[in-house]
Amino acid sequence: MSLEYSNHCTMNHDQQANGYYAMGYGTEMDGCGRFMKYSLFIANLIIFIGGCTVVGIVIWAFVDKVPYLSALVGNDLLAGVVYVLLAGGILIILSSFFGCVGAAREVKCMLLTYFIIVFLLFVIMLIGGVLGYVFRSKVIGTIEQEMRNTMRLYDKHDIHDAWDTTQRTFHCCGVTNYRNWNTFYPNIPASCCKEIEPGKYFNCNYSTDSINPSNTYQDGCLNKTRMYIQKHASVMGAAGIAIAVLMFFGMIFSCALFRMIG
Repeated sequence: MSLEYSNHCTMNHDQQANGYYAMGYGTEMDGCGRFMKYSLFIANLIIFIGGCTVVGIVIWAFVDKVPYLSALVGNDLLAGVVYVLLAGGILIILSSFFGCVGAAREVKCMLLTYFIIVFLLFVIMLIGGVLGYVFRSKVIGTIEQEMRNTMRLYDKHDIHDAWDTTQRTFHCCGVTNYRNWNTFYPNIPASCCKEIEPGKYFNCNYSTDSINPSNTYQDGCLNKTRMYIQKHASVMGAAGIAIAVLMFFGMIFSCALFRMIG
């Protein structure tokens, strides 16, 4: 009787195991397989954290910086870049989830889904990186003219807020200097006046011929805006390259792990 019970238990175990593998779950692996499994899991955990960080930074930038900079330079390119980064960050989080679970549980269908999403993301990032590099100089080169164009529209509410925020934040005035404002208006904006103490500013809302230059921000906003955009573009570019490298190895590990799973 004990022999029959033992055979019955063995058969049930084998049937459960066969059903488990048929559902796309993995088998016992050798050392190389376990290395692939844990490498893929760790890589995707890092990618997941990176994706969450990118989404957080993008949301902060969109709420705090992008609206007034877009209005200042006179186009929606920055807002478009932010939307693309936000969508990319969400896809990265989604794909890394599939990668982590697929590696930990050895689920073939999740590994396949992960590979497809990561491959598409990798291609999109590659194309976006090439286009960004090609058009970078053109975009930076058009900022000066766009800023001069928006100065004409200073009476519009969004342009007014954009210029005031920029001049207060970067401690600058005009495009190249405070005299640029005289081209369009008799007086310079109050946001060009230096801060005496927190919340208190010099009164320099006069014509450029009658103000005291020491009470006014001397530097133009052009170079500071360019430096700000280039600095943050470089940070985003470096983060994108790091994530792309991890994604590339993730594709390799997921393929190898997919083939090893029975």
